[in-house]
Amino acid sequence: MWSLRAWRRQRILARLAVDPQLWREVLGSLPILDGLSAEETERLRERCVLFLHAKRLTALPGVELDGFARLRLAAQAELPLLNLPEFDWYRGFHELVLYPDDFLSPQKHRDAAGVVHEWDAERSGEAWHQGPVILAWPGVAASGEWDGYNLAIHELAHKLDMLNGEADGLPPLHADMRVQDWAAALQAAYDDLDARLETDPDAETPIDPYAAEDPAEFFAVTSEYFFSAPDLLVEAYPAVYDQLAAFYRQDPLARLQRLQVEDPQYRAAAQPATKS
Repeated sequence: MWSLRAWRRQRILARLAVDPQLWREVLGSLPILDGLSAEETERLRERCVLFLHAKRLTALPGVELDGFARLRLAAQAELPLLNLPEFDWYRGFHELVLYPDDFLSPQKHRDAAGVVHEWDAERSGEAWHQGPVILAWPGVAASGEWDGYNLAIHELAHKLDMLNGEADGLPPLHADMRVQDWAAALQAAYDDLDARLETDPDAETPIDPYAAEDPAEFFAVTSEYFFSAPDLLVEAYPAVYDQLAAFYRQDPLARLQRLQVEDPQYRAAAQPATKS
């Protein structure tokens, strides 16, 4: 059956076709995309084109935003949505603002006594409800490795969280998921991380301690780990990994483990160091 939406989609893809060499360079610069199938890689390329058509990237002075940089950012933005049904998951905002460095953000908090505290906090990214996503370019450039850090995925996870209101660590779940299971897994892990830091604020934690800031940050940080350090996340909080796998419809750990078996470079990196 003819569909106006599908026709428009194909028109955009044809008009904004990606140069194959440029796409290969983008894939080569993002290890977290290693091991995707040919079909997944092609679907990601198409979704990158649609993302860049739908969203405005505003580069502030000091940020060089060429075709490679735009496509590399889009690939990281679309990775979390790769196996989700086509849907306007990133609705509610139209712009990503790219700062040349970390920035100061005005903060306000009302304590239990009703006293309002205001201060400026240094940020590398922010996602505003019904507003833009703000990213510090050094953080974007440093993202894409298997190291537990990905600024774009972190901030866009907040946007997924905001689909049903203010960010609270509970994005809209799929029909085959249960809120009780999600809440039990993430709350238990959040409480564990918080307890470790209450005991020792300088404790070595299994994931970035910033995840204990609040439930919204816990979801965003664990989303980063899910895609860029799935082995660390599943070792620390396997039930959280399972819930994120159900939500994102992906299994990055299986992909990473397959690479460590089949790819010589990954296999060598996975080998423990030996004493000489």
